Amino acid sequence: MTGSVRIGNVSGFYGDRSAAFREVLTGGPVDVLTGDYLAELTMLILARDRMRDPTAGYANSVLRQLEESLGLVLDRGVRVVVNAGGLNPAGLAGAVRVLADRLGLAVAVGHVEGDDVRGRTGIAADALAANAYLGCWGVVECLRAGADVVVTGRITDASLLVGPAAWAHGWARDDWDALAGATVAGHVLECGAQATGGNYAFFRELPDPRHPGFPVAEVRSDGSSVITKHPGTGGAVTVDTVTAQLLYEIGGPAYVGPDVVTRFDTIRLTGDGPDRVRIDGVRGKPPPATLKVGVNRLAGFRNAATFVLTGLDVEAKASLVRDQVEDALGERRPASLVWTLARTDHEDAGTEEAASALLHVVARDPDPDRVGRAFSRVPVELALASYPGFHLTAPPADASPYGIFTAATVPQDAVEHAAVLPDGSRVLVAPPPSTREVSASDAREAAGPVDFGPTRRVPLGAVAGARSGDKGGTANLGVWVRSRAAYRWLVRFLTVPMLHELLPETGARPTTRFLLPNLRAMNFVVDGLLGEGAAAATRFDPQAKALGEWLRSRQVEVPEALLPGQNAENAEPAPGPA
Repeated sequence: MTGSVRIGNVSGFYGDRSAAFREVLTGGPVDVLTGDYLAELTMLILARDRMRDPTAGYANSVLRQLEESLGLVLDRGVRVVVNAGGLNPAGLAGAVRVLADRLGLAVAVGHVEGDDVRGRTGIAADALAANAYLGCWGVVECLRAGADVVVTGRITDASLLVGPAAWAHGWARDDWDALAGATVAGHVLECGAQATGGNYAFFRELPDPRHPGFPVAEVRSDGSSVITKHPGTGGAVTVDTVTAQLLYEIGGPAYVGPDVVTRFDTIRLTGDGPDRVRIDGVRGKPPPATLKVGVNRLAGFRNAATFVLTGLDVEAKASLVRDQVEDALGERRPASLVWTLARTDHEDAGTEEAASALLHVVARDPDPDRVGRAFSRVPVELALASYPGFHLTAPPADASPYGIFTAATVPQDAVEHAAVLPDGSRVLVAPPPSTREVSASDAREAAGPVDFGPTRRVPLGAVAGARSGDKGGTANLGVWVRSRAAYRWLVRFLTVPMLHELLPETGARPTTRFLLPNLRAMNFVVDGLLGEGAAAATRFDPQAKALGEWLRSRQVEVPEALLPGQNAENAEPAPGPA
């Protein structure tokens, strides 16, 4: 294909805005629609669906979207690539064919399989789901064979875009830089409106943050791209909104995928007009010889209760009811009781709610009886025999199962990555033509103090944006600023010890900082902050979505020259190390 292939995203998760499919299809020109429906927690949900019904295991919401738009997809010659197949891509592909027959449409459907690696050596025997993160080439094979709709299971999120780009431009398996450039575009698009102003630190600057449009990537033959959105849709596409999404759920500068290792420290972002950001300069290297595997398994059962503590003596009230609960449980005490006191109360408050704090307790145990009625009755029975003002936000429920997510690896050549073409034939996808081990980050840390002049105590968010998220039990927190001068200050100020000081909950966790000077950004990876993953977490924010906003709210000493309204680029530091 000459020129660019226009790829629009219509979903960032299972449950995203249903109307986005038609909005992107009709709002402007697109060649391909992609939809990302999977996440670590989603795979567990689908696994439990499959336990109840072996024919389930896919994100059936996509069928409702296709029912409304499939005829228009065919009329406009648009291809559709979705990972909504989840744990049963063949099942969803069959359901799409049934839907097409009911609508009287001739639709060529292909699907990608081979990611299910349950039972392999090194994979937990009790895994409900164990899925290797496949690459883009099964998608490419389906598109080459004329598929109108391609259904996948667990391929990487970015591969939803890389596959159509590689198909459209005829890339080879070792076109590392082109594949890396498309991977960056895919990472920007994969979470939908997060690239166009959704969940954006500086949302008050957006012209219309109420209904952000979904992003579109114009991918060129060299792998460079322009990120944009359809005219007239809300939100915005700027260097900052794209930077925010690039920092979401990443690790070090080497972004490891099954088809290519993408160097995020080579990304170059430039404005290309209103709501247009160009991405180029990206470099890629061969991938490792192994594939990441997401393993989900049931770990036990859980229950919870939340006590409301109003007015005076909050700490003493919390101590009393905690002792009462644990005494009453006695020998039936669950294996894990996690207590969290949230001091949401205000002194001399004008409303009862503002005068109240919340005490949460989460109970977990392999035995459902221990966290079922045996646990639920205890808070209820204390209603007239505990602290003054006793009440619960809601009665405790019955025990519910919870799962944990772990990551493993399998050799690339041990996975039977296959494309099932529209005619039913099956094409195996070979491992990459070459592989190499991924080395540790070589990001250079700046050294030495620098004097930027007088400072003022303000929230860090006055000068810095942030975006945070989860990978299993690990949290990532990306921070960026808008000028070179601010970045020089940030690198010296926001060290790992300073992060631990500002966010005490991270202090006991191994934390690594990675620098991305080209994005004026840094990324912190906090191991173990989220325990055994979102499904098992007892933390208030189980997926670390707001960790970055907590950091931005902390008061720090910021050089006055860097504050809004100042000419930050003229805020040159006194002589010293660069």
